[in-house]
Amino acid sequence: MVLDSLNLSNSTVTILSLSIILLSAFLMTRITKKLKFPNVTGYILAGILIGPCVLKIIPHSIINGMEFVADIALAFIAFDVGRYLKLSNFKENGSKVLIITLCESLMAASIVTVTMLSVFKLPLSFSLLLGSIGAATAPASTIMTIRQYKARGNFVNTLFQVVALGDAVALISFSICATIAKAMSSNGELNFKLFLYPIILNLIVIVIGIIFALILNRIINQKRTEDNKLILGISMIILLSGICSAFNISPLLSSMALGTVYINISNNKKLFLQISNFTPPILITFFVLSGMRLNIPSLLTGGIIGLSYFIVRIIGKYIGTYIGSSLVRADDEIRKYLGLALIPQASVSIGLAFLGQRILPNDLGLLLSTIILSSAILYEIVGPILAKVSLYLSGSIPLDNVKEIS
Repeated sequence: MVLDSLNLSNSTVTILSLSIILLSAFLMTRITKKLKFPNVTGYILAGILIGPCVLKIIPHSIINGMEFVADIALAFIAFDVGRYLKLSNFKENGSKVLIITLCESLMAASIVTVTMLSVFKLPLSFSLLLGSIGAATAPASTIMTIRQYKARGNFVNTLFQVVALGDAVALISFSICATIAKAMSSNGELNFKLFLYPIILNLIVIVIGIIFALILNRIINQKRTEDNKLILGISMIILLSGICSAFNISPLLSSMALGTVYINISNNKKLFLQISNFTPPILITFFVLSGMRLNIPSLLTGGIIGLSYFIVRIIGKYIGTYIGSSLVRADDEIRKYLGLALIPQASVSIGLAFLGQRILPNDLGLLLSTIILSSAILYEIVGPILAKVSLYLSGSIPLDNVKEIS
């Protein structure tokens, strides 16, 4: 490794590594923006470039020693998902949105799981985890596309709500599948003692997340300065992540509970925006580290499996949305085109893949992360294009902006 060869102190190597990680991510996004690719793609590519597979700049000791960044990043991602789960947004047609979301998420997860089991004969634990990750969507890509073309109407309102709920369903289903995977014995049988223990722990930390939301709402008041509000919010999220780490479980559900309860009892959107402005360096570091962990040679061995995942997930999303929309008798535009807007997949799925890699044996964990990281790049290229098409075909884009599609 380049930095290792310079005979520097550990602290110096760590500081230089962090600066290289952030700078390489910035420079790579200059290129990906010109190609009109999302920033997440640039971060992953930057990680591949400076990682062990290409330039070998960052030492293995740094990559392995920064695993805690993933837990903190996931806690912030899950907290932000909670922001979109405001109950008042679902009062008018919440039950219809819930049915559509469950159908599209679970159909995608089911088709992916069955394909891995029946076609590729992969273990149940791997198939369940990959399937549950397949349920996730990338809210940022979809929302940016909507805003870019100033799309509006019933189709867009439904899309916003389905995207918001979709990641919540993915986080819950992944937690359940992760619990099952951990409880699977070497002969493939389920140990119910090992199955129940993580469920109880997850319920405990969800309750702690709710309590933290109540405390946060109590201690953040008008007298606090904006800086102190930010400090208190970040402290609560990181403390909750630390508690989850002590229990050896992911911070996903507890952090989502914290964000969901807090937004519903406080209506304080400003805190979420403050934290969103604080977190980019953490999230960028996480995505670059994910790119550095991507094993390029394993792309060749897992290429067919990864391509199959890419295709069957799209099919599952579309069929599930069509079935769910038909069940609730949604408008034709929603039934025909909503599924196309749910294809993007990035931050949440990458975070879940990292957690899945911890649970599975080394070879299967590596395959899981390779499939998700490589497909995330493809989804972030294809997804926004399909989202544009769905908005255009549904008539959600004003006539003044239709020219931008061509």
